[in-house]
Amino acid sequence: MKKSSVILCTGGIGSGKSYIVKVFNALGVPSYDADSNTKRLYDIDCVLLERINAIAGGDVVKDGVLQRAAFAAKIFSDPRMLAEVESVVHPAVAEDFLKWKEEQESDIVLMESAILLEKPLLLPIIDHVLVVHAPEEIRIERVMTRDNVSRERVLQRISNQWSDSRRLEMADFSIETNDRDSIIAEVMDIIKTIRDGKR
Repeated sequence: MKKSSVILCTGGIGSGKSYIVKVFNALGVPSYDADSNTKRLYDIDCVLLERINAIAGGDVVKDGVLQRAAFAAKIFSDPRMLAEVESVVHPAVAEDFLKWKEEQESDIVLMESAILLEKPLLLPIIDHVLVVHAPEEIRIERVMTRDNVSRERVLQRISNQWSDSRRLEMADFSIETNDRDSIIAEVMDIIKTIRDGKR
């Protein structure tokens, strides 16, 4: 298997992850969005769907299609079922990521995920952790504008995620997106540090 350094790009809602990923992409580092690819696997991986259906009670897959609302209602109200589902979904995501990684020419690749730090099963595929963070008020304004939701709704979503300080305890690198400082130089420095073998 070709060796490429894997950077996990993570951070809370409104932190600026997607912007940082675009900067890496512009500098030649390809990225894999764990969230969108998990949804893709739900659409194409028949074996995964069979396993999910068996765990969730046999009625969340109909005619080969995941019934997402029913699925979410079941797993998020039952922590034990959620853990069982994750035990089959996460290996499938890891396998899909490793296949994707083999197709890349870059010596560095990026995985974007808001929750991967919380999922020990996936951590072995990561070499470096980049935490993207921003002042809470900036995050709130970004999400209110982007999603057209209330301040209270954004605060609720933030409270359901890990805190920035908890993520930063596990970080090899961090970038603050404060809408003032240019972060292109910071991204270039991270790439150089990894390529120079300093991390």
